[in-house]
Amino acid sequence: MPKTIDLYTSPGCPDCAALKAWFAARNIPFTEHDLSRPGAADKAKTQFGVRIAPITVYEGQVLYGTAHEQLPRLQRLFGLD
Repeated sequence: MPKTIDLYTSPGCPDCAALKAWFAARNIPFTEHDLSRPGAADKAKTQFGVRIAPITVYEGQVLYGTAHEQLPRLQRLFGLD
């Protein structure tokens, strides 16, 4: 089972919704962080170098881009490929 997963999202983001659904379908818990909250996007930019959702952080690895781009990497990270 994966350790802590942080998922940085924005309201109405279809890629964010797709990643949340993917985690939920596999019973993989995650902590969601809303990038639309004041200062959140700037904090993400400082910490991860990006501030556009979705951003997935797992064991020090930062994944960003569309759900289509992130899912193959997530499958490999979790041994689901």
